[in-house]
Amino acid sequence: MTRPVQRNSGVSLPEQINGDIAQMLAGQVEAAQSTEALAPLIAETVAEAVPRLKQGGRIILVGAGTSGRIAVQDGVELAPTYGWPMKRLKFLLAGGESALVESSEAAEDDAALAINEISDCEITPHDVVIGVAASGRTPYTCAAIEHARAQGGLTIGIANQPQTPLLALAEIALCAETGPEFIAGSTRMKAGTAQKIVLNTLSTGMMVGLGRTHLGLMTHMSVSNEKLRQRAVDIISTIASVSAEESRQALARAGNDLPMAILIAAGFARPQAELALDESGGSVGLALSLLLRQSEGVSNGA
Repeated sequence: MTRPVQRNSGVSLPEQINGDIAQMLAGQVEAAQSTEALAPLIAETVAEAVPRLKQGGRIILVGAGTSGRIAVQDGVELAPTYGWPMKRLKFLLAGGESALVESSEAAEDDAALAINEISDCEITPHDVVIGVAASGRTPYTCAAIEHARAQGGLTIGIANQPQTPLLALAEIALCAETGPEFIAGSTRMKAGTAQKIVLNTLSTGMMVGLGRTHLGLMTHMSVSNEKLRQRAVDIISTIASVSAEESRQALARAGNDLPMAILIAAGFARPQAELALDESGGSVGLALSLLLRQSEGVSNGA
């Protein structure tokens, strides 16, 4: 049995605390606004990244401390949301996986460690390497980006201060200048908010450019529980213009492979759908267009 929340304790927050909270929230709004000017540059970045990823490149996220954890948080969502293969996603977090829950301050300064770890990745010109650092001066992140660029990878630096080493070392510099924090040095606040927005927008833009969405819907998401199965049914029904029951049947026939289920529900045989998806680089939208053109050609006697 749950206990009711006691809302009327008779104790009010001091006026200063109320003012502090208001300032902190205002800072979050300012952080979001600082990213708006980056829209054209993020679009250009997506245009540079997508052709490389279409050639089999990987997304490699590099960072330390708060910035590194925010990068990991964004990256891990790409597999369940857009079906991005985990083997084509790598994280270089100063201090390793344990740094996700425990501070690893010394590792942030270890440039040699970063060079070793990025070297192990065997960077190719198809790879997209994203380094995130609020100050833009973190030795671990800067060293990894510098080495990755020397190996031909597309390097992107995300920072919250202009004219920093990271932004100079990266091929593409994305600076969301957020200014002083309410709590000095606490970059988990304004800087972290801006980084999350930039990363979200950048990674989502890349997934859209790769054809992993159609009509604003997630066409490659993982169908791993009942909630997501129902969402998949809704997606199939919307794109293929069929009933929920027909969508469920198509999803079952496709073995929970959502792109395949969409094309099956749209009336195409599995061999046709497989070929169309292969020719379209996995894009459901392009595959549908291709199959519809082929169907029209047959009906016209071509």
